[in-house]
Amino acid sequence: MVFHVTLEQAEDGWFVVECPALPGCVSQGKDEAEALANIREAIVAWLWAEDQKAAAALPQKPGQQPLVVAV
Repeated sequence: MVFHVTLEQAEDGWFVVECPALPGCVSQGKDEAEALANIREAIVAWLWAEDQKAAAALPQKPGQQPLVVAV
């Protein structure tokens, strides 16, 4: 998957990176490379958390197991 992010240098010198498509998905780093690596990790964690919420809300049908698809 591909996500667009914003990258800004804060007054304290750290780089703040945000993924606008995923509300609240923000990270930072000491330099651009670290910030981008950190937002990749934050995006994965954000998507995992949303999937867990969605999975918990699935109706439970007898004998039916939810399937997992990796992307």
